Amino acid sequence: MEKSKVLNDFLERSRGKMIVSCQAVPGEPLYVEEQSVMYLMARAAAQAGSPAIRTSSIRDVVAIKKETGLPVIGLVKVQYEGYESYITPTMKEVDDLVAAGSDVVALDCTMRKRGDGRSINEFLAEIREKYPDIILMADISTYEEGINAWKCGVDILGTTMSGYTSYSPKLDGPDYELMRRLSQDADIPVIGEGRIHDPSQAVEALRTGVWAIVVGGAITRPLEIARRFMNAIQAV
Repeated sequence: MEKSKVLNDFLERSRGKMIVSCQAVPGEPLYVEEQSVMYLMARAAAQAGSPAIRTSSIRDVVAIKKETGLPVIGLVKVQYEGYESYITPTMKEVDDLVAAGSDVVALDCTMRKRGDGRSINEFLAEIREKYPDIILMADISTYEEGINAWKCGVDILGTTMSGYTSYSPKLDGPDYELMRRLSQDADIPVIGEGRIHDPSQAVEALRTGVWAIVVGGAITRPLEIARRFMNAIQAV
């Protein structure tokens, strides 16, 4: 299927809706070395009405696509020496995600240091040359990074990294202002993501004008959820 049809199908499915992020990385309670269990979280998300799933690791991309039949935003989290970014940082991860059948490939498009010495603009140009027809989602932390990624030819912007770079605002909740500004100024869909902890915040995020939102930790990371309750109780 040609890129425009895949992109249009993904956007039509997700407009005004919540995409559930189902991720587990080494060190988390739901990460099992022997096999993926995230497909079970994805099953629940699909039954709840999620139009797509965002997930990390090749095995989870494959397992979740098989389980749900939903479009998958795939990424790989890996920390290489010299790289400040860790979401799909090199072409190896892009190659693996394409081979696994990711409908959308998500990658860090912040301006942080890359171990190969290249800029994010150069990396995006290399990806586009090799894979002109894949759908790219840029995970960014600031307005300037979002505009830059849009001009570099990505298909979707995600506010995923806001608060997770040293120079972006450190907020307790979602970065509504970033969502609002990018939705107004970028000529591609913006997906609001990051620290959406409850339904009221999800609704507020959609009201900023974003195309859709992604919620992960508040739904699929039990340790994070339990700690949020514990911290609130201990505070009083």
